[in-house]
Amino acid sequence: MDAHQIESRVAGVLRRHVEPGQRLTVGLSGGLDSVVLLHLLKQLAGALDFRLAAHHVNHQISPNAPAWVDFCANICQAWDVPFVTTAVDVPRKASDGLEAAARHERYRVLDGLDADFIVLAHHQDDQAETFLLQLFRGAGVLGLSSMPEARVGQRRGRLASSSPVYLRPLLDVPRSSIKDYALKHGLKWVEDESNADRKFARNFFRHEIFPLLGKRFPAGVANVAQAAVHCAEASQLLDELAALDALTGLRDGRLDVAALDRLSPARAKNLLRFFLRSHGLPMPDQGRLQEMLRQLCTARADRQLRLLHGGLELRRFRNQIYAVRPVAARKQQADFRWHGETEIMFPELGGRLCFVPQVGMGVDAGQLRDKRLSLRYRSGGERLKLGRNRPTRSLKNLLQESAMPPWGREHLPLLYVDNRLAWVADVGLDVEFQTPQGEPGVLLKWESNGSCGVPEKSYILRRPVNSA
Repeated sequence: MDAHQIESRVAGVLRRHVEPGQRLTVGLSGGLDSVVLLHLLKQLAGALDFRLAAHHVNHQISPNAPAWVDFCANICQAWDVPFVTTAVDVPRKASDGLEAAARHERYRVLDGLDADFIVLAHHQDDQAETFLLQLFRGAGVLGLSSMPEARVGQRRGRLASSSPVYLRPLLDVPRSSIKDYALKHGLKWVEDESNADRKFARNFFRHEIFPLLGKRFPAGVANVAQAAVHCAEASQLLDELAALDALTGLRDGRLDVAALDRLSPARAKNLLRFFLRSHGLPMPDQGRLQEMLRQLCTARADRQLRLLHGGLELRRFRNQIYAVRPVAARKQQADFRWHGETEIMFPELGGRLCFVPQVGMGVDAGQLRDKRLSLRYRSGGERLKLGRNRPTRSLKNLLQESAMPPWGREHLPLLYVDNRLAWVADVGLDVEFQTPQGEPGVLLKWESNGSCGVPEKSYILRRPVNSA
């Protein structure tokens, strides 16, 4: 592939994604690939009418890191490209390795940049290397999928639509062609000494496997990269199939066991993967996925099944599979007084209690104001009378008859007024505390680590409820 073909490929990618006036920031390491990418974009910026900048993430690992920062700054100054650098602290003893830790820090910085596109210099050889790395890790088609030409970033705390898009316009270009382009244009670049260290798997493939592969199969690297594209298409089809199965098998974030049982084993595993991804969970290996499916589908109805995965617990209740966050041990009781606030935060209980004013409904406001109140968890033996014409029932029986999963009952707040049980979240209000017709009352609502529907940021002791 000659220089003109490379420029034509890159321009085609940009025309597919970039609108006039948008801001493109190159992830500039100073190495061969990113320098060529910056040079290409500089040549195209005028004709395609986009704004160009560069950002260098200094990982502070190599003793040459300061020199690389200077190199990137100088080349951007020479080419009249705005330049910024960010230094990061990479954990030297990260559990998943130094490379992965550096990559995590790099993307953390790039995700937060104020740009429409972050343009990266990944090329055809990178695609092939990634495919082989994933292949030898035993990945499925999703892991073997190619890096996408465009992908929305994951900026923390903001909507995905406001995140920059990662753009890779060199994915079809071989590394050898990129080097030929650099030599033709007299470009200079820096060499990261770690790229020669064969203890890193990616470098082993680059220096040992690919040259050998090329002697026997001249198109081997390109074909491996193409296999990654095929896997990406297969993965998309599997996702579409899972989405169809989810129409009847997935409701309100819960997975129906009967829906899994109706599917073939391969299709059931595909739907389970879809369910896990919908909760942001990592993919288990094949053996663990098979075992998870077996336990979730065959557990006895009375068994309190709990499978810990990716920081969440997979639970089964009434033939539904839930993914729930484990609840940390908390204080068992919080005493307080109510002076008319619309909500009160209880960090020790992991949530907040909301007070919504009503007339003739909810808790009699007069029985709450300035009384000794407390929120508690169940201790056993509690009883509640939910209506004038209804019997007094044990809370245990009421909960057993409800659709509330057992783990939801473990930290259910109970409101006591002068040591008398008045209200149980998601169950109801004792008749003794109900508001008489025409009198001011308060509807109570418990929010676990969430708001009470009020948009302000301060949630503690808001404006008093008018009880007149």
